Order: sequence, then structure tokens, then C-alpha cells
Amino acid sequence: MSSKWSVDVLLALGDGTRRYHELLEDLAPISEKVLTQTLRAMERDGLLIRRVHAEVPPRVEYALSSLGATMAPPLKALGSWSLTHGKRVEEARDRFDARAAARVRAA
Repeated sequence: MSSKWSVDVLLALGDGTRRYHELLEDLAPISEKVLTQTLRAMERDGLLIRRVHAEVPPRVEYALSSLGATMAPPLKALGSWSLTHGKRVEEARDRFDARAAARVRAA
């Protein structure tokens, strides 16, 4: 989970198996290099499964592993929290920024 894109990949795969280019489209503006690095790291961590089908051209699919699937409930809870409390966070930011701007003007 070291990449900033890991959560996005987990959420995208929460809907089911995806091919590489589907993930690339869903996660735009992620670059191919960063997506590849993120997928490899998550596979290494046991969070997803990479399946290569013996076809020409090869078809590669990614899916959450059973371990990766355990991340869905906490991520959904975090998303729900963000929707519920997002307005309060924005208001707190506005108050903070206003105080910081006043301090700069006073200095």
C-alpha cells in the first residue's frame, strides 16, 4: 500500500476482474509505468492475483486476492466517512486558511 494509487486499484478491482488496459482507462491519469509498478507491488504484497492466459496476444487479468478483498470494508467505511464529514473538513480548512492569511497580513 505504498503507492498513492494502491487504494484506487483496490477500489477498481473491487468490482471484479479487470484487464490491464481497463485499469489504465479507469485510473486515468495514471501512467503505464506507475500502474505496472503499483500492480507488481500489490501482487508481491499478496493483495491481488495476476492471471496470464496462454493466448496470442497474451491476455492478462488482475483480481483481488482473498487478502486484498479484506480491504474493501475499511475502504468503503472511509469513503462513507468522507461523504458524511467532507463538508466539515472543508469548513475547517477554510477557517484555518483564513487565520493563516490573517497572520501573514499582520506580520
